[in-house]
Amino acid sequence: MQSRRARLDRFISSRMGISRRDVRQLLIQGRIAVDNCIACEMHHPIGQFSRVTLNDEVLQADTALYVMLNKPAGVVSATRDAQHQTVLDLLNRKDKGNLHIVGRLDFNSTGLVLLTNDGAWSRRLTSPEHKVAKNYLVTLKKPITPDYAQAFAEGMYFPYEDIQTQPAQLHINSQFTAEVILTEGRYHQIKRMFGRFQNPVLGLHRTKIGCIHLDPTLAPGESRDLTETEIACSQASNSVN
Repeated sequence: MQSRRARLDRFISSRMGISRRDVRQLLIQGRIAVDNCIACEMHHPIGQFSRVTLNDEVLQADTALYVMLNKPAGVVSATRDAQHQTVLDLLNRKDKGNLHIVGRLDFNSTGLVLLTNDGAWSRRLTSPEHKVAKNYLVTLKKPITPDYAQAFAEGMYFPYEDIQTQPAQLHINSQFTAEVILTEGRYHQIKRMFGRFQNPVLGLHRTKIGCIHLDPTLAPGESRDLTETEIACSQASNSVN
């Protein structure tokens, strides 16, 4: 989803059906306010969540929405699907139709999914150049050996797509479980990387995106709005950890 930005004069002109010359007069008269401050400049930038009023009449007052969901297995990371339940179906809120998904999980994978109506925020978390880390708890069918970590750290070449994965971190938790930290999200990447060792993935659970941890109090299928602290940290840092 693209974030929307426009010049104030164009926004008012389009919304009210008046000329930009008329908008200039309204500005001179101090009748237009943006985010509760009297606007003076024709080219004042208007964002998706700017509050715009004319003579105290609200023309735009959209609210930024940031939601975390604990995705269960068997749910599609999509806003609609003809055959399966989607993550949006799990939300019990009237504004869910305004939300889009920030980074998908496979059908049988579980854990942290973020949703928002803020396109700039979602791009910042998902675009490869920002290298935001995603943490996963992985359960394997066969024992994990130390040589896995070296292979993940070096990255892997997939000849079918002719791509080299970015270095990834692998921390062995037990004989059959490990934490994997990626800064990219290629198609079935974790399963394919373990596939190099002929070790099938039995479970894949995302626990963290950037600085946002999955709330341990959320049962599968439950969701909540992000806290102000979580929003602030995700906006302030593109860092992995």
